[in-house]
Amino acid sequence: MNTLSELHLDALVEVFNVGAGRAAASLSEIVGDEVRLSVPSIEIKKSSEADASVLELNSSKFGVVSQNFSGPFEAQALLLFTESHALEIVRDMMGSQMSIEEIAEFEQEAMCELGNIILNACLSAMADMLTISLDSSLPNYKIASVEDIFAGLNQSEDQPYLLLLHIDLAIEKRHSEGHLIFLLSSMSLKNLVIQIERFLGTIE
Repeated sequence: MNTLSELHLDALVEVFNVGAGRAAASLSEIVGDEVRLSVPSIEIKKSSEADASVLELNSSKFGVVSQNFSGPFEAQALLLFTESHALEIVRDMMGSQMSIEEIAEFEQEAMCELGNIILNACLSAMADMLTISLDSSLPNYKIASVEDIFAGLNQSEDQPYLLLLHIDLAIEKRHSEGHLIFLLSSMSLKNLVIQIERFLGTIE
C-alpha cells in the first residue's frame, strides 16, 4: 500500500495536533499570551496537481519556512503564511508595540524561529507517537510568490506527493491561517504508511 486512507489521515491529524499543542505552549512563552494552534485537516495530493485552488492560496506573496527531515521516511517541509500574516506574527513575537516597518528587519530570524518551533514540535510528536527517530536541517526563510511556490512543487519529480496540513494559529486573539506542506517521494510515502499502520496496530 502506498497511499494514505482516511484512517491514516485521521491518525496523522491526531499526531500533528499533539505537536501543535506543544508548539502553542512554546509560542505562548515567547509572546506572553495565549496561543492556540491546531491542524483541522490533512490531505494527500500529487505535486503535479498542485495549484492555488488546491492549496487555497489567496494571496500573491507568502512567507515560506522550509526544512528537511530524514529518518524512516524523508520529507521537505514548507510552512506557509501570507506575507501580511507573517509580519503580524513576527510583531506578536517581538512585541505588539513595534510597527510593521520596524519589525520587518527581524522577519527572517523570527519566522525561522516560528517555523522551527512548529515544525519540530509536529515532527517530534510524530517521532514519539510512531516511536521513530527523525533528524532535521536548519530552517530557511524567504518571501515567495505563488508562482514560485508552484514552480518548485511541480518540479519535484523525485517527491511526487504532497501532504497538505491546514493550520489555524491564534495569537492574542489575532487569527492567522497557514499551510504546512510535506513533499514526499514514493518510497517515503510508502514508509510513512507502514509506520502509521504499525501505530494503528498498537492502539487497537
